[in-house]
Amino acid sequence: MTTSPILVTGGTGTLGGHVVPLLRAAGREVRVLSRHRRESGDGIEYVAGDLLKGEGIEAAVDGVEIVLHLAGGPKGDDEATRNLVRAASKAGVRHLVYISVIGADKVPLGYFKAKLGAEQAVADSGIPWTTLRAAQFHDLVLTVVEKMAKLPVIPVPGGLRFQPVDSREVAARLVELTLGKPAGLVPDLAGPKVYGMADLARGHLQARGKRRLMMPVRMPGKAGRAYRAAENLSLEGAAVGERTWEDFLAERVG
Repeated sequence: MTTSPILVTGGTGTLGGHVVPLLRAAGREVRVLSRHRRESGDGIEYVAGDLLKGEGIEAAVDGVEIVLHLAGGPKGDDEATRNLVRAASKAGVRHLVYISVIGADKVPLGYFKAKLGAEQAVADSGIPWTTLRAAQFHDLVLTVVEKMAKLPVIPVPGGLRFQPVDSREVAARLVELTLGKPAGLVPDLAGPKVYGMADLARGHLQARGKRRLMMPVRMPGKAGRAYRAAENLSLEGAAVGERTWEDFLAERVG
């Protein structure tokens, strides 16, 4: 077994916080690329850098055979990934694993388009690769509904549905893929249930012991059509997690 560290970009985020301990539990040394300097220790080396600015990437990939690319933001994921791929290719990386989002190739919004661009950069890199598309994490949905719950009336876009998935289940799948052989685009990973926006908001309100009026609204344009056509869902052929939105709320809010 190789003894070189596994580079994890975005290793200090929600997903990285689950992934890094799992890799350590599997006996692997981990190098984390983060925008902020941190103290290294316990088999985890922190390297400061910025993928979007192209800073610190060469040092991060030096001596690394496997890269797990989790870092992402509201925009620029395609450019950041191209910067990473360029350096990883020169460094002789042998396996590049990327986390994307279900609907990257179908939903006409900037975030999804950037994710698709990042997927293409990985696939065209010349490095053996694996890409997993996952649904929105429970953590993200919670952030959204918490903000909505502060409004006197909650707007509910018609036709907007989600299959929220537990970030720990995504982390476990990613570690399995990272320690395995390059597999290309693998089956999507989604949560066990499909929810309308009203269902998600109502579940959160009940867990908090709150009540709010809800008002249906129509999502306009191409994005609205894509969501009504369930382009952000993976209803066939996806791997399905076990933890539901209700399970998550009971743990986090209850």
